[in-house]
Amino acid sequence: MLKIKHYCKMNQFLYLPENVYANLPMWLCFGIIIFAIISYAAEKISLEVTSLFVISAFLVLFHLFPVTMENGKILTSMDLLAGFANPALITILSLLVIGQALFQTGALDGVAQIVSRVGEKRPQFTIAMVFLIAGIVSAFLNNTPVVIMFLPIIIGLARKIKIAESRVAMSLSFISILGGMTTLIGSSSNLLASSIIEQKGLPAIKFFDFTVPALILASVGAVYVIFIMPQILKSNETKNGENAAVNTSSGKQFLAQIRLNQDNPLVGVHSRVGLFPELKNMTVRSINRGYQTILPPFEDVTLKIGDVVIVAATRGVLAQNFNDKNSFIRASFDNRTDGVGEFDPADVTLAESIVAPASRMIGQTINQSNNLAQTGCSVLGLQRRKHMVRQALDEVRLEAGDVLLLLGRRSDIFGMRTFRDLLVLEWSATDMPLLSHARRALIIFGITIGLAASGMVPIVITAFIGALAMIMTGALNIRQATRAIDRKIFLLIGAALAMSTALEAVGGATMIAHAVVSSLDGAPVWVILSCFFLLIAILTNFLSNHATAVLFAPIAYNTAIKLNIDPQIFIYTVIFAANCSFATPIAYQTNLLVMSPGNYKFFDFVKAGVPLVILMWITFTIAIPYYYGL
Repeated sequence: MLKIKHYCKMNQFLYLPENVYANLPMWLCFGIIIFAIISYAAEKISLEVTSLFVISAFLVLFHLFPVTMENGKILTSMDLLAGFANPALITILSLLVIGQALFQTGALDGVAQIVSRVGEKRPQFTIAMVFLIAGIVSAFLNNTPVVIMFLPIIIGLARKIKIAESRVAMSLSFISILGGMTTLIGSSSNLLASSIIEQKGLPAIKFFDFTVPALILASVGAVYVIFIMPQILKSNETKNGENAAVNTSSGKQFLAQIRLNQDNPLVGVHSRVGLFPELKNMTVRSINRGYQTILPPFEDVTLKIGDVVIVAATRGVLAQNFNDKNSFIRASFDNRTDGVGEFDPADVTLAESIVAPASRMIGQTINQSNNLAQTGCSVLGLQRRKHMVRQALDEVRLEAGDVLLLLGRRSDIFGMRTFRDLLVLEWSATDMPLLSHARRALIIFGITIGLAASGMVPIVITAFIGALAMIMTGALNIRQATRAIDRKIFLLIGAALAMSTALEAVGGATMIAHAVVSSLDGAPVWVILSCFFLLIAILTNFLSNHATAVLFAPIAYNTAIKLNIDPQIFIYTVIFAANCSFATPIAYQTNLLVMSPGNYKFFDFVKAGVPLVILMWITFTIAIPYYYGL
């Protein structure tokens, strides 16, 4: 028999069976979530569009079909959008800003340099140490800058002992994920799952609450990653090794000049064994002394005031030296004519530009080109594809196709869009690292982590103030900070929290929990935990770990309540399983980061990652119930 249900918002009538009408919002909610899962996994639609669609669909759904929550209030748009103000999301975004400041100032470069020096003597031991250090650092810092920092080191060490890059690059990504599993801030999914349990009125998860069981899982995983996984990927050595060498090369060489004025630290430096060790990672092409050109090898040569040293080096080496406290490249600029000293260090950008085929600069030297002077930028280096010249930059006549490495204010660099003589490669524009601010960035980071770990101040407050301190002290400017806030993460987490809220409001989480308990009726608690872990571990490799953690945290909570078990154990299960992002390259951003250097294919991650997921599941099933006495 059909009953009439009044639709109060639209003054319309829907003719539906009573039980169907009552459950309609829940089934529509499930439909939206299933669509989101498929869309996120297929990637046919951009992640941002999918997230916006999901939020919009929920807003419309609960406007048309108002739902009363457990507290007796009607679910509103404010509840659905509350995820964008969730403390966990604010914490994640703040930590991204802090991580970007550490990367921008090169605060962790010292660790990388020490590791590199040790690796020259004992590369195999050093590779293991790099993995250990990366795992430890990942427990306190976003994984992406950790992998970016250590990837060139691990690749260089692999080449030194003549093993394929494919056997170490993926391991670095997996180690960083395992390290991120061990503390509250190690992974964003940890924070999100923790926020769910706080919303239920339970005590907040502390910084190291689940570190011990997580270390059990991470240790077993690390043994597999370091000792077994390279053997699984051994078949890639021939096909990937050569290509990886190309993909991870140190970069193209630029010609640069160092003009020795009175204050230059290179004045008085003497050659040793035909080289100048002070010019690290640079190849000295020639020394121009008046009308005399001194060519290598340099036997018994002492650099004097007025010498022009012509070097070849990569963009990274030139930028690093320019920012060094005792930079001999920066000292060679004449601030009266080059204007380098007038640049705000926080606003200096490095970019590559190509001399256009019909450029008026062709045939002119850099000093002769008034057009270049009008841009407000200085030339740090020059690359000529035909051959590497030995002349001073001031004397080289430009040709079509020459690549100039420009140094200038960001506004001046991007203001050259209409400059027809030079084609600026905007994708190559990067901010110069503020190495002078590294110490203050490390101090702020240390205080932030210390306060968060002590529990004296809520982590959202310490992270937010830490990010603010990075900006206020100049370690990062506002533009760099906003670029560190990934809109994909912002929208994805907002959508995931909306899905979680909707699922809870319509009773979907309770129904799933009931279904799980019913299907495993009579099974021990450890069996239910094991099944939960496996389900989440599978889904996290097709969704993001953020979405998986947020979706399953309320389900885990309701299941624990039904079984009369401490909900925190089930929340920890969600945290551990959501971090098992090993089986696909799309599962985690660091997997994508190492895909090109290791020249991996999609199946390489399946081949190496699936056994790790299974190993983690078996370890969890055996160790965790025993640890908690279940």
